[in-house]
Amino acid sequence: MKNALSTKASAHFHITTNKAICSGRPIIKGTRTSVANIAGFYLMGMTAEEIQRELPHLSLAQVFDALSFYLDHREEIDRELHRDREEMVCKDFPLEKHE
Repeated sequence: MKNALSTKASAHFHITTNKAICSGRPIIKGTRTSVANIAGFYLMGMTAEEIQRELPHLSLAQVFDALSFYLDHREEIDRELHRDREEMVCKDFPLEKHE
C-alpha cells in the first residue's frame, strides 16, 4: 500500500514532490520552495546567481536544477504559474455580482 504522504523522486537530484507540501507540486528537496517560484524569478529575467542571492537558503546547484526541471517541464510549470496568477488576481479583484 502506498503512503499518501510519500515523496516522489525525479530525474533531477534536487527536485521532489510531496503531496503534503505545496499540494504535491515540484519543490526543492528539504525546502518548501517550489520550482514554479524559481521559474517566476527566471521569467522576470533574473540569472541563477541572482535567484540564489534572493533565496540564500538554496545552493546554486539547487537553483540550476530547478531551472533545468522547469525547462524540461515548461508547459506544466507555465500552466501552474498562470493558474497562480489568476488566483491572486481573483483574490485582489473579486468580480462583483450584479443582480
